[in-house]
Amino acid sequence: MQWRGRRQSGNVDDQRGGGGGRGFGGMPVKGGLGLVVIVIIFGLITGKNPLSLLQQMPLDSGPSVSQTEPYQATPEEEELSQFVKVVLADTEDVWNQLLDDYREPTLVLFTGNVQSGCGAADASTGPFYCGADERLYIDLSFYEELRSRFGAPGDFAQAYVIAHEVGHHVQHLMGITDKVHSMRNQLSEEEYNKLSVKLELQADFLAGVWAHHAQNTKQILEQGDFEEAMNAASAIGDDRLQKQARGYVVPDSFTHGTSEQRQRWFKKGFTTGDVNQGDTFNSDAL
Repeated sequence: MQWRGRRQSGNVDDQRGGGGGRGFGGMPVKGGLGLVVIVIIFGLITGKNPLSLLQQMPLDSGPSVSQTEPYQATPEEEELSQFVKVVLADTEDVWNQLLDDYREPTLVLFTGNVQSGCGAADASTGPFYCGADERLYIDLSFYEELRSRFGAPGDFAQAYVIAHEVGHHVQHLMGITDKVHSMRNQLSEEEYNKLSVKLELQADFLAGVWAHHAQNTKQILEQGDFEEAMNAASAIGDDRLQKQARGYVVPDSFTHGTSEQRQRWFKKGFTTGDVNQGDTFNSDAL
């Protein structure tokens, strides 16, 4: 991906040295990715929705950290921080062009523990978006997890992660997220899971829309970049994650979509670049 030497966003709050994280696309939770896997396995055994189990768990900011010296990032981490600032700037340029009165979100860089408008988060499990404060949160160590644990390396795979969370911000601005969340107490767990899948697939679609316009205006892609993003979308599909965790899948418990669905909706956004073609909620063929 071509990113060096380009504009970096100023909408960045660097809290590294005392931050934290959450699972990709979900609510902040305590305990890290290992806890998420354990809860998923428990959900598969009991038939309960893992997302509901995670949301019922208490949030904790973790132990306080006493710092006497400024945080010192490794050269590799500092390069990643510059990279995500460029990607965020690219999303600002695209969505300011596509949406009237677009409000640019703030990106919070953290390590360890962080306090968001959605509650305390820890465990350094990666990126999330909080609509309450319109901020994206990311512990940059997630990218190593994405590469080594999920088998999705590459800079454009990393850009897809940011673009997906910005997609959630776009949904928030459009009022879509609030509509979905308002249905939680009106639907069965299985039916609400289906809405959650549609929300996540739409965020994948919006990430593709961003990539379409960023490529057209800035020619950011290099050979193999599109495949990197598609691989990342596949790596975090519900079916693949459940298969890895338990050896079989429970479709009624899906909350993010299958690998095939996530790839297909990202590709549709990338191919069309048309926000109006991403209505996953009224699509008969998710």
